[in-house]
Amino acid sequence: MHNQPIFVDLQLLKKYDRPGPRYTSYPTAPYFHPGIGPAEYQHHLLHDEGAADGQDLSLYVHLPFCDTLCYFCGCTMMVTRSRDKVEQYLHYLEKEMQLLSASLDGKRRVAQLHWGGGTPTHLTPDQIRRLGTLLHRYFPFRADAEISVEIDPRELTREHMAALHEVGFNRCSMGVQDFQPEVQAAINRIQPEAVTRQAAEWARALGFTSINMDLMYGLPHQTRATYAETLDTILKLQPDRLAIFNYAHLPRMFKHQTLIKDEWLPAPEEKLELLKLSIETLTAAGYVYIGMDHFAKPEDELTQAMQQGTLYRNFQGYSTHAGLNLLALGMSSISMLSSLYVQNHKTLPEYYAALDS
Repeated sequence: MHNQPIFVDLQLLKKYDRPGPRYTSYPTAPYFHPGIGPAEYQHHLLHDEGAADGQDLSLYVHLPFCDTLCYFCGCTMMVTRSRDKVEQYLHYLEKEMQLLSASLDGKRRVAQLHWGGGTPTHLTPDQIRRLGTLLHRYFPFRADAEISVEIDPRELTREHMAALHEVGFNRCSMGVQDFQPEVQAAINRIQPEAVTRQAAEWARALGFTSINMDLMYGLPHQTRATYAETLDTILKLQPDRLAIFNYAHLPRMFKHQTLIKDEWLPAPEEKLELLKLSIETLTAAGYVYIGMDHFAKPEDELTQAMQQGTLYRNFQGYSTHAGLNLLALGMSSISMLSSLYVQNHKTLPEYYAALDS
C-alpha cells in the first residue's frame, strides 16, 4: 500500500493551505505549558512504567550551535564562532547528565542515542570525544545501541568522523536539502554534491552502518525539473534512508525567513507535485515509502519494522524501538515518558539558570 499512486483533492488543499503546527510529533508545540517543574519530572522519572520494568532508554542531546545561518531553518539554534560558548554549554550538559543519571537506578541501559541541533559537528573533534565519553560515563549503553548524529557536510573533516566513530557512533544523517546552485544560494547553504559525497565516503570507510540524507521540498526556485535532477543526484549517492521534509515558511515566527521572498516559493499545488515526484522517483528506484517523510531500502530495519507492525514514532522520528522512554538533554530538548512530556528551557540563560538553581 505504500507504493500506490497518490490522489489529493486540490480544492481541499487550497482550503486548508495555511500555517499550522508540525505534526511530526504529538502533542504539538501549542499544547505545552509551564506547569511542570523539576520535582514533577523527577517524580515521573522514578515512578514511570519504564522505570518499574527496567526498560531500556533512548537519549537525545541537543547541540544548538551552527557556523552559518540557513534561511529555511526552523530549529532552535544559534550561529557562533566562539569556542568558549561551546565549552560553557558542554559544562552545563554534564551538570544535566549528573542530575538525570542520579534519578535513574543505573540498571536502565541506553538502546538509542541521537545528537541533533543545530549542527553537532560544529563541535571540534576533541569536544566530540569529550561529550561522547561523558555520556558513556553517566549512562550504561547496550553493546548493540544505535548511536546516530546529524552532520553538516560543509564543515566536516575526516577527523570529525573519526572522533564520532571512536565514541561509538554507527549511524549518521546528512543535511542536503537541494543540489541546485540557485536554490542553495537562496537558502544560504552552498553545498556542492562532491562535499556530500566525500562525507558519505568517510562514513562508509569508518564502518557507519546507516546513512540518512535529508531533502526539502517547497524551497525557493524549486521546479519539478530541477527537483528531479536533485533526486537523480541523491540516488547516485545511495543513502540507506531518505527524509523528505516540507519547507514551512513562517517569517513571523522565524525572522531570518524574511530573506526568502514569497514570490520565490512554489505554489501549494506545485509543492504537492514535488512530494508526489519524490515518492514516485524513490519507490521506482527501490526505496520503500515508510510514511510521512521517510523512505528506506527494503533491507533496512525501518522497512522490516513497518512490515512487521512494530514501527514506532517519537520526537526523534521513526524508530524500531517501540515505547522506550526518551530522555533529552540540552536547551529546548523534549523528553517523553509513558505519562509525561517535558521540554527544557528554550534559551541559554534560562537553561543555565535552571541548572544553577
